[in-house]
Amino acid sequence: MTANPELLNQLTIPLLEWFRDNQRILPWRSDPTPYHVWVSEIMLQQTRVAAVLDYYRRFMSTLPTVTDLAQVDEDRLLKLWQGLGYYNRARNLQKAARQIADQYGGQFPDSYDQILTLAGVGEYTAGAIASIAFGLPEPAVDGNVLRVVSRVTGDASDIARADTKKMVRKRLADIIPLRNPGDFNQALMELGALACLPNGAPTCDRCPAASFCVAHNENKTNQLPVKGAKKPRVTEKRTVYLIFYRGSVALRRRPALGLLAGLWEFPNEPTDSSTAETWAVSVNSRESCGVGHHIFTHREWHMTGEVWQADSAQLPEGWVWANGPALRDKYPIPNAFSPFLPAVDQHISHF
Repeated sequence: MTANPELLNQLTIPLLEWFRDNQRILPWRSDPTPYHVWVSEIMLQQTRVAAVLDYYRRFMSTLPTVTDLAQVDEDRLLKLWQGLGYYNRARNLQKAARQIADQYGGQFPDSYDQILTLAGVGEYTAGAIASIAFGLPEPAVDGNVLRVVSRVTGDASDIARADTKKMVRKRLADIIPLRNPGDFNQALMELGALACLPNGAPTCDRCPAASFCVAHNENKTNQLPVKGAKKPRVTEKRTVYLIFYRGSVALRRRPALGLLAGLWEFPNEPTDSSTAETWAVSVNSRESCGVGHHIFTHREWHMTGEVWQADSAQLPEGWVWANGPALRDKYPIPNAFSPFLPAVDQHISHF
């Protein structure tokens, strides 16, 4: 199989026609201001569109402008983000909002190079904002786009490599239409999301490139794209302690750096650790409360829960007691602990 990048020249017109007829109606497409496009693109990183919609609407209702984002309390910001994961995305959004306030007088920068200087913004996001919000002919190369280009051209280059992404970006820069670059970029992404699906299961009968796509015509969609193997994840066994006192549950803040930095959590430790026995918590009963499992990018947690009933309000320094309203509205808690929320609700609802 020999790659044929010239096939991309045949893609533009049928792709845009397909997008016109098949694009999903999404709130950031209906009003593609730079702020809306930016927030949606950051939310969509490593997250499905369906999972983002409610978060996006709530975020925009609470923080409708860059200035609002720059000024919001961090815990409030992270609470709005709770459940989306990869919380540094939210922190970088606020850092970038403050950059915009300080360096650009609150006006979103309108050139690709300036957008690229914002915290948390890489080439893909800068290209998406520049093309969709400002009409600039800048490619936006994400995983969907890499998959489409790899299959259409028959390119077996490893899409995880930086030089492959750079090559694809250059090829798309040569063909991106000057008149509607935002539609072109969104069409490529949409094609990858709706038809040119991953894991060898595309719906080629829906694809405008089927007649000239190398992978389709050579029956090699299950071989492309090529992506290098990921490093195996580290597995950790942890015990999660749900400590209750008079209708509230104990929370502690995670360290400022590292995994789930700065978020609030139910106290937990490696299962083989004796640290919990040293906590300044007076307990009158203990019982098991099930198990949980959560996968991060480079590690996974296998968790066992314990319910402790405390007989005093004493807690280690920096910990807090949180009642139901505080859990719901104030403290951002990582999705990793969601398997234990039913047990928390059960014990808090008794008061």
